Amino acid sequence: MRKNGPIALIFHALVIAFVLAPLVIVVLVAFTPDETLTLPTHGVSLRWFRAILAYPDFISAFVNSLKLAFASATLSLIVALPAALAIGRARFPGRGFLNGLLLSPLVIPGLVLGIALLRFFALIGATGSFAWLVLAHMIIITPFVMRLVLASASGLDRSVEHAAHSLGADAWTTFRRITFPMILPGITGGWLLAFINSFDELTMSIFVTSPQTVTLPVRMYMYATESIDPMMASVSALVIFITAGAMLLLDRVYGLNRILIGQH
Repeated sequence: MRKNGPIALIFHALVIAFVLAPLVIVVLVAFTPDETLTLPTHGVSLRWFRAILAYPDFISAFVNSLKLAFASATLSLIVALPAALAIGRARFPGRGFLNGLLLSPLVIPGLVLGIALLRFFALIGATGSFAWLVLAHMIIITPFVMRLVLASASGLDRSVEHAAHSLGADAWTTFRRITFPMILPGITGGWLLAFINSFDELTMSIFVTSPQTVTLPVRMYMYATESIDPMMASVSALVIFITAGAMLLLDRVYGLNRILIGQH
């Protein structure tokens, strides 16, 4: 296998720097003692991290986002797992339609979907409900679970399942002991991507959230329209730290290469 030359390495380094530069700048600005968003900063201070504790709306929005992301990602997995197994392992009428239906939110702009859901919820009187907000998020994140589980199910070696059946294992035992462990990287990666996308969702959430169910991205957007102080950067830095910590923990416990690449 050919190794990358110096030009390719420089290009890759520049791409990585370009992607990481905004995150680094946000983290640096979060530690400023100044009253406004400035860089370079005049010293290092935890002032704006302490200010978050005096702004309970951010804390409640963070809790809402965690609960919403966990519930919607789990519900998406419950819907996408049997659908992906059926589409990837069987041939039946409407197979292509079902696959296209579950993946269609990927091609619908968030603005259009948000307006449509807002109108639908208003017609059925479901505005302001956390359960309906979970359903809205489930719609837009199901494709992420669907694609990874479908890729795992499509590449599954069926001979192992056939061997289990020939040895007397029933369908549930075969799924629990053979199929599920083999597609677990796709399930874990799909759930993780769905969780992250639900936690970060802003465009659609603006239309369907209520004062009782405001998520963290919506609260940050609302705060950014009212103020330009560095507390927004401190909240963003905390989200970056939490996400990076979760990814590192997941890598140590399970291995990101198994999730993102699908290695067993």
